[in-house]
Amino acid sequence: MMKSAMSVAHDTRSTLMEPRMAYILERKLKRSKLGPYQPKTAAEIEQALTRLFEAEGLSEIKISGVKRMTGGASKEQFLFQLQHSEMNPAQSFVLRMDPLEGIVETCRLREAELLQALSGHFPVPPILAIDAEGDSLGNPGLITGFVSGVTKPSSLEGQSVSGIGSSYGHYAELIAPQFLDILARLHSWNGWKSAELPNYAMPKPNSTEAALYQVNLWAETWRQDCVEPVPMITLTEQWLRENAPVCEEPCLVHCDYRVGNFMFEEPSGNITTILDWELAHFGDFHEDLAWILQKLFGSWNANGQFLVCGLMERNKFTEEYQRLSGRKINPEALRYYEVLNAWKCAIMDLSSAIIAGQRGNNHQDLLITWLGSAGAVFLEQIEKLLREEVAHVA
Repeated sequence: MMKSAMSVAHDTRSTLMEPRMAYILERKLKRSKLGPYQPKTAAEIEQALTRLFEAEGLSEIKISGVKRMTGGASKEQFLFQLQHSEMNPAQSFVLRMDPLEGIVETCRLREAELLQALSGHFPVPPILAIDAEGDSLGNPGLITGFVSGVTKPSSLEGQSVSGIGSSYGHYAELIAPQFLDILARLHSWNGWKSAELPNYAMPKPNSTEAALYQVNLWAETWRQDCVEPVPMITLTEQWLRENAPVCEEPCLVHCDYRVGNFMFEEPSGNITTILDWELAHFGDFHEDLAWILQKLFGSWNANGQFLVCGLMERNKFTEEYQRLSGRKINPEALRYYEVLNAWKCAIMDLSSAIIAGQRGNNHQDLLITWLGSAGAVFLEQIEKLLREEVAHVA
């Protein structure tokens, strides 16, 4: 039977996805069967790095000081020193390597391409090497230069490893203007037009593709990793499809731009680098804003006022962003992406984290399984946002 034009259009909307990310999800299905995963020892990392650098054509290679870094619920991270015939004395580098499964599946090749393109324009770690398929490392990995700085003030106690809930004390007034300036410049960056980014896809301007790329990516993630049906996840997906906003001019969005994902110097407060670009893509700038504004990433000051990422009040943040970027925030688009962000966080916690833990395919099984309990928090947030939307429309 021939499909109607409406049916064909619906199918297109439901399958629209960046080709590289479709490949990454397919690859994950294959890799998930190779477990259980054994966290790498320092000796194994040293051997793997030696293989990689030999393949790169280096000689007289010496790897030392391999040390597992804290944090990283989705990636194994190691600090090490490298010395070879053309590098003396040794220098420090960071390895980010994929386990078999994690709370989010991303692409080291895309991350490397983007960091290379942003180098010299934004504070990002320099790229040393990439093993996109894990041919030498055993798992896909990315090696960057070590950047000095801290993610939270060393003088303040009670800070979490992830940075969530961190307070910056007097550093907030030093960091906040930089934090906003970098974000506004990122959303206005046109360097992508001449950059080598073959594994990224640009949504069509003046269309709903920016939103649908993300809805389809996370809907497929849920389909692959679903542990048990959750009606709110299905209902929210339907709402997101029916209410996808038009994005007039897609731009580069970081999608994890928040507390804990930047480093700064003490005592100057100067931001030295922006971290964790693995979720970055081209989309709607409201997606970044909705992520940053989440209460999960903020804190409250002594007067009980909520501070966005522990840095400034919400109204000041949105006003300054609009002034610096020249963009006007659309409240409806912002609300849409608040729902989308809560939905994808619920998917991470209620499916990907749990299934990776059940299969023993991650280096932090206990942590990612515990994250499953946070899914209820995001479901509650989705319900709250959708009820507000219904009230707003009425």
